[in-house]
Amino acid sequence: MATGGNPNPNPGQPRPQQPPPGGSPATPHTHMRPPSMAGAHYQGLFHSPPSHNPAFQIHMGASSTPQTPLMAAAAAAASAKRPPQKPPSRPPAPTSAAAAASVAAAYKAANSGSVDLTPAARRNKKRKLPEKQLPDRVAALLPESALYTQLLEFEARVDAALARKKVDIQEALKTPPSLQRTLRIYVFNTFANQAPRTIPPPKAAEPPTWSLKIIGRVLEDGAELDPAGVVPKHNPMYPKFSSFFKRVTIGLDPSLYPENSMITWENARSAAPQEGFEVKRKGDKEFLANIRLEMNYNPEKFKLSQPLMEVLGVEVDTRARVIAALWQYIKAKKLQNPSDPSYFMCDPQLKKVFGEEKMRFAMLSQKISQHLAPPPPINFEHKIKLSGNGANSSACYDILVDVPFPLQKEMTAFLANTEKHKDIEACDEVISASIKKIHEHRRRRAFFLGFSQSPVEFINALIASQSKDLKLVAGEANRNIERERRADFYNQPWVEDAVIRYLNRKPPGGNDGPGAGGS
Repeated sequence: MATGGNPNPNPGQPRPQQPPPGGSPATPHTHMRPPSMAGAHYQGLFHSPPSHNPAFQIHMGASSTPQTPLMAAAAAAASAKRPPQKPPSRPPAPTSAAAAASVAAAYKAANSGSVDLTPAARRNKKRKLPEKQLPDRVAALLPESALYTQLLEFEARVDAALARKKVDIQEALKTPPSLQRTLRIYVFNTFANQAPRTIPPPKAAEPPTWSLKIIGRVLEDGAELDPAGVVPKHNPMYPKFSSFFKRVTIGLDPSLYPENSMITWENARSAAPQEGFEVKRKGDKEFLANIRLEMNYNPEKFKLSQPLMEVLGVEVDTRARVIAALWQYIKAKKLQNPSDPSYFMCDPQLKKVFGEEKMRFAMLSQKISQHLAPPPPINFEHKIKLSGNGANSSACYDILVDVPFPLQKEMTAFLANTEKHKDIEACDEVISASIKKIHEHRRRRAFFLGFSQSPVEFINALIASQSKDLKLVAGEANRNIERERRADFYNQPWVEDAVIRYLNRKPPGGNDGPGAGGS
């Protein structure tokens, strides 16, 4: 006895077996034919039964239903094999919470009045307006908004100018310009407790000491030594004294100070730049101290060989400037090979440097490496005097150094300053919020204005617009209900396979689906 599913349409014939589990959904079975299709009103609905289904054909042949001419034509067409047709794809109805929320949002928008007046049939895709730009409809309603538009254009020009200046500053900081200034080095020593020796010496007397001091200051143009011999104050506009040196070495007399006669300071190990150096020791004997200063060039400079120095006329310079000077020399002497511009001819002076008749420009950087050496250090001596006036024993040495461009710090601070950008962003957010409110009020005004001018047409256009939106959200935008009401719609080639798939589908919750059955 059957417990569920469809009854056997032919009681006189045995019931076909159930399909095996996991079988193909496209395989039809005769007992799954809906009973309502056996009526006279649906005799010609399926005009071409599937040829790939023998069970279906046998069942139709053994049926007690009288065969009509239309069914005979269908049976004759069964011999012609045709591939199964796929039904046209149609977007499914929304079943998730997100789709339901979208529908609810559409109804909420319809009830809140924030809809466009344009009918659904003529509506174009909405274009996202810039955050700070007034819509054209608002500008038409408010002639005073032309001033705001002019301010926006002026702001755009200012932003473009600032962006260009920032790029220029960034490029300038990559190769920062420098100025040559005079660095004056003051070397002097002081002493204490250098009284004449007495026999016996006092018990509580302090030991004799001396201090060697090396201080440097960058001089402005035309500055001279102070007549009083006072070291001028440091100008914060320029780097401190230790920044100009890579290494400072002070050599004491090894016979007087055998344990620590060499004192070395290195810039790489220094935590912060210093305005000078001081060495303090115990002692009561005068001697000569050797001072060695190794310059810290940025970018790095090299000492040119004698042949290359004779060609360029410079003694110490950077690698890039040496190559540029050689190119200018070749260009001025017209040594470039006219037939092959990648080569240049060597005149007698360049032959002393490179030792070749002609050479490629690509080899120039490699060839000059052997003519570049580290710059020589600065050596001088200072006599430690333990008597007389300390000011008279001071010495001054002037050397040329490269100092950063005065505006370099301000340029770096300008790029690093982000506080002003935060203020501008805060103002932009306030402007954007105001523009959104104006746009919303404009839409509300248009809504009520359209309703007041023609209520009936406005409501009809609103209903049509909302109906189209809801169909689009529900996935029914491409469905033609009027066409589905006609019988011709179900005579299409894909209908037969669609019905079989529908009957063979397995319900998610049990065996109570359209194709389920049992005994």
